[in-house]
Amino acid sequence: MITVCLNNAEFYAYHGFYHEEQLIGGRYLIDITVGFEPSSHAADDELSQTVDYQVLYAICKEEMATPRKLIETAADAIVKRVKDSYPYITQLNFSLKKLNPPLGGSVGYSAVNISYQAREGIN
Repeated sequence: MITVCLNNAEFYAYHGFYHEEQLIGGRYLIDITVGFEPSSHAADDELSQTVDYQVLYAICKEEMATPRKLIETAADAIVKRVKDSYPYITQLNFSLKKLNPPLGGSVGYSAVNISYQAREGIN
């Protein structure tokens, strides 16, 4: 299995349930790891034979630019687009962290994690 990862991709976005969060915005970090079985053409040294991490970043950037009340909704939209873009992935681990959430105390981040494991023969 091959895994392709993005770690600590940082975005400034306007997600939040409360109006103030949607106006002020905040910093977010994304970690994403996707796994797939290499094809017999993997040794061809072609981008088409792998998961392009630039595409992963572009999907994250586009979805983070759309304000949402819940980071769960943003996370789910990203995961769905990645799976649609790369239907051959067999594993996906995704984390969206909201840095310094406004909780009335010191909190490094709140997070949503999504894991996907393809069942044999089903994607």
